[in-house]
Amino acid sequence: MIRILEARRLSYRYCNLHRLLLCSLISFALWLVFSALAQAQSSSAASASTSAAPTESQVQSPDQEAASKASPEISAHDQPATFKVNVKLVVVRAVVRDAQGHAVGNLRKEDFQVFDRGKLQTIAQFEVEHPGDLSARARQTAEQATSETGSAETSSNATAAPERFVAYLFDDVHLQFGDMVHVRDAAQRQFATLRPSDRAAVFTTSGQTVLDFTDDRAKLHESLFHLMPRPITANIGSSSDCPIITYYQADLIVNHEDPQATGVAMQEALTCPEVVSASSPTIREQMAAALVNSKAPEALGLGDQETHVALSVLKQVVLGIAHMPGQRCVVLVSPGFITPQMEFDYNDIIDRALRSQVAISTLDARGLYTIDTLGDISSPPLVIPPPEKGLLVIAGANANDDLLETLANGTGGVFFHNSNDYDEGFRQTAQTPEFSYVLAFVPQDLKLDGNFHPLKVTLKNQHRLSVQARRGYFAPKHLADPNEQAKQEIEEAMYSQEEIHNLPVKLHTQFFKASDDAAKLVVLAHVDVQHMHYRKADGRNSDVLTCVSAVFNRNGNFLQGLEKTVTMHWKDETLQSKLGSGITLKSSFDVKPGSYLVRLVVRDSEGQLMAAENGTVEIR
Repeated sequence: MIRILEARRLSYRYCNLHRLLLCSLISFALWLVFSALAQAQSSSAASASTSAAPTESQVQSPDQEAASKASPEISAHDQPATFKVNVKLVVVRAVVRDAQGHAVGNLRKEDFQVFDRGKLQTIAQFEVEHPGDLSARARQTAEQATSETGSAETSSNATAAPERFVAYLFDDVHLQFGDMVHVRDAAQRQFATLRPSDRAAVFTTSGQTVLDFTDDRAKLHESLFHLMPRPITANIGSSSDCPIITYYQADLIVNHEDPQATGVAMQEALTCPEVVSASSPTIREQMAAALVNSKAPEALGLGDQETHVALSVLKQVVLGIAHMPGQRCVVLVSPGFITPQMEFDYNDIIDRALRSQVAISTLDARGLYTIDTLGDISSPPLVIPPPEKGLLVIAGANANDDLLETLANGTGGVFFHNSNDYDEGFRQTAQTPEFSYVLAFVPQDLKLDGNFHPLKVTLKNQHRLSVQARRGYFAPKHLADPNEQAKQEIEEAMYSQEEIHNLPVKLHTQFFKASDDAAKLVVLAHVDVQHMHYRKADGRNSDVLTCVSAVFNRNGNFLQGLEKTVTMHWKDETLQSKLGSGITLKSSFDVKPGSYLVRLVVRDSEGQLMAAENGTVEIR
């Protein structure tokens, strides 16, 4: 009817008073024609609806139809990028070496067997890791993708992006002065060999020395001069004590009720001056027992305190380096220490390191040591210990290596011990293996009870090769949330330099200098939305993209991150005709002139696929 009235108005507009009658006749004729056309269209639509009756799911109420037409085809919101650690697959990193100790990299998934509590598991994911020149690839990608819009300076002039991050953790809580001097001098020489793309940090278990990742060799060398033994408690098993009960012996007495360890402590206590002076054998026996019962828990508590501190700092170092964008390695320099009833704590560290692709290498700072069962000759004990005490001293010294070996084997690192060649020790521990294998499996019939599961990794028909892998894991106590799993996947990809191309995404960068000391860095993610997997519903193509952009400084330290969530409900005609060039997502960061590494990660919810790319930018 609106078209009919419009036609009548048009006809009247061009008529004058002298032709009013003729124009009226023309308008009436046009009204008849348009009425006939409208009736024909209505009849045709009714016929079509009768011949092709819609299903129940296709029928929409007037409210639903209006909502469908009104709903936007794309919407987005930004928020700061935040992540949480979550439990997912059981991840095992294995390093396979030949008889000469060289890493082997030509094995396949079928060559491995993983046993959980003696039961053969199905390997769900398999990957061969071969560290390459990631920074070179980042520069190449940036040079191809960085837009020429804005300043003429692009990433082709950028400083080499950091590729490898090594955190040196000196266990000054347990180190003795003589060992500290040897490892400090060797570390000085090691720092002189760092490459331009390397970043190093120095930490101590006491927390007294902290130097964040840097390529400034002067600062690295200066940090070493502050290293010295810093025990948290008084010396456990001091020569002035009687009886002398070490941390290892105290663990056997209190936690394991070991009769041999208790008997040795009793023999030594019976020779203590205050016990010997007692008037009767019965009283001497009671006094000796009282000394053991008081000294053993005290020694255990002091040792536990230092061990908790050392493990806590190691965990924080692993969490910190996990956020560095490149190859990641922690070098723990320590004489070793025992961890009574702390299996969950150090296995949690191993699990976090594995999920963040962090190798923990360990260097026994004692070198090729010998054990004096009578103690330090410069500080003789009050009484001569019984002969059986020597066996406990030797066993305790050997037990200190267990944790160092477990950390290295469990994360694909190097365990260097029984050698005074500290230069070679630092060289080996500071580099990641040339090849390693990442195996992941979903445990069969896993109970959410938090219990420990021993693991064993073997090779089929490869008898001349040795396998280095973690010894076990703790079962979770609750199921992981899918949304948190997705966040964890994005986080793992964000703090890596490996590029992923499972989604059609390209990274572009621009920058604009507002002044000499301020600039705007723009990260553009171009997504080819036509070639994505969608969920079809209500005539729309639906998917959700999570796009995370992050900026790191020249030392690889995280500066800013922005998470953009894009909800898409494309119509068929929009996808086919209007989105041939894709869409571009934009994130902006306020920065100062300098060199930056840009990391882009995009993940979709329907296909659960991911893309990750690198870029380097230098703003002068």
